[in-house]
Amino acid sequence: MFMSTESDERLSLGTGAARRLATTTKTPPQMREISPRWLLRVLPWVDLAAGVYRVNRRLTYRVGGGRVSFSNTGALVRVVPPSLTELPPLHGLEDDRLLDTLAGLFEQREFDRGDAIVRAGRPAEELILIAHGKVTKLQAGEYGDPLVLGSLAGGDHVGSEPADEGEVWPYTLEAGTACTVLTLPWVVIHALGDRSPALRAQLDRHRARRAAPQNKWGEAAIVTAAGHRGETVLPGTFADYDPGPREYELGASQAVLRVHTRVSDLFNGPMDQKEEQLRLTVESVRESQERELINNRDFGLLHQADPGQRIHTRTGPPGPDDLDELLCRRKKSRYFLAHPRAIAAFHRECSARGVYPDSTEIGGTRVTAWRGVPILPCDKIPISRAGTTSILVLRTGEDDQGVVGLRQSGVPGEREPGLSVKLTGIDARAVASYLVSAYYSVAVLVPDALGVLADVEVAR
Repeated sequence: MFMSTESDERLSLGTGAARRLATTTKTPPQMREISPRWLLRVLPWVDLAAGVYRVNRRLTYRVGGGRVSFSNTGALVRVVPPSLTELPPLHGLEDDRLLDTLAGLFEQREFDRGDAIVRAGRPAEELILIAHGKVTKLQAGEYGDPLVLGSLAGGDHVGSEPADEGEVWPYTLEAGTACTVLTLPWVVIHALGDRSPALRAQLDRHRARRAAPQNKWGEAAIVTAAGHRGETVLPGTFADYDPGPREYELGASQAVLRVHTRVSDLFNGPMDQKEEQLRLTVESVRESQERELINNRDFGLLHQADPGQRIHTRTGPPGPDDLDELLCRRKKSRYFLAHPRAIAAFHRECSARGVYPDSTEIGGTRVTAWRGVPILPCDKIPISRAGTTSILVLRTGEDDQGVVGLRQSGVPGEREPGLSVKLTGIDARAVASYLVSAYYSVAVLVPDALGVLADVEVAR
C-alpha cells in the first residue's frame, strides 16, 4: 500500500502560499457589550426645548413614606437619624439634634420565623421599623382562612401614623424569616413633643395635613355633587397644584474618541476606520445611557419608584402571584423589565406550578409575556451579592400619565436623536479627538406609572 508523506513533492500551489495573493473577507469589528437595549426602544421620547422638564401635579398631602436606613455596631442596630424624615409625621423636620434624640429612643427586638410581631385586634400604639428580615401581613378572611395582604422588608415601617384613641391593628405581622425590628411607643413621641416645641409643631402640621379634604391617593380633593335633585346649591371647588413640582435636568454619557490621522488617512479600505471607531463608541455610550436610566440615584427608575408601588415577593423567587400583584396596582401596564436571570427564575416557578407564560412579538422578536404584558430582558438591572434583584413594570407615554424618556434633539453635531459627535481638534501628535455625547433622562409622571418587585431571589 502506498502511503503519502510530507516529503512527497507537491504537484500544485499550496493554500498557505495562495493566501498571500488572495483578498480576505472581513467583518466589521464585533462587540460583546451590545445588548438589545429594550428600555431605549420602548420608551416614548419627549424632545425638550431647553434641557429641563417640569412635571406638574395636583397638590398631594401624603408625603414621606420612603424607606428608613439603619447602622449597626455588632448586633446592636440603630436607625440613621436623618432617614426618620421618611416617616410621614416627621417629613420636613430639619432639627438634627431632635432626630438624633428620637433615634436613640427606639427599642430593638428580635423575632424568629413564625413569631407574631403584632396581632390583629391589639391596640395600635407603636411605631415599628423593620431593620432586617421579611415580615408578612396577615388578616383573617371572611371564611376564617388567613389572607396575605403583602410583605415588608428592611427599611419598611408600619404604625407610622399616630393612632386615634381606641384604634387597633387591622392585621397581624408575622416574621417570615428571622427579623430585627425597632419599636417606639407613640406615647413616648408625644411626651417628647411636650418638651420640644419643634416636634410639637411638626406633629400639628402633620395632623392638619391629614385633616385636609383629600382623595384616596392623598391629592387635594375636588369637591363634586352627585345624586341630587332640584335646585341644590352646588359646592364651589378648584384643583390646587403642587407648589414644588419636580424638574428633570438632562444627564449625560460622554466619551472622547482619539484617532490618529495617519490611520484615518491611509488605512480606510475596505472600511472607514474613523466610522468604525465611532460606531463602537456610540454603542458603548448608548449602553451607559440605559444603565443610567435604571440605576442613576437622581433619576433612575429603581430610585424613582414610589414607596407605595414597591412590593416584595411572597416566597423569594418571582411567581405568578407576585407579577399579578404588580399588575393590579396600576392600569394599562405596558412592559415588565427584568434581568434575564429573573426571567429564568419566573419560568422555573411557572413550571413548578404547571403554569405556562404567554409570549408576544415586539419588533420582530418573540419575548415572554404575562397576562399579555411583555417581559423584556435587561441586564442593567443589578443582582446583589445575596442573589436578589428587582422586576419593574411600567405604564408609558404622556397621554397615559406614564413613564417617558427625555432628550433634546437638534444639538450641534447631532448624529442620532439626543446624541452628538463633535471634532474637538487635532493635537501636536496628529491625533484627532471626537467628543461623543448623549443627553437624556427619564420622568415618572404619576407615582403609579412605575412599580417595583424588590428582593427577587434568582439564585434558588
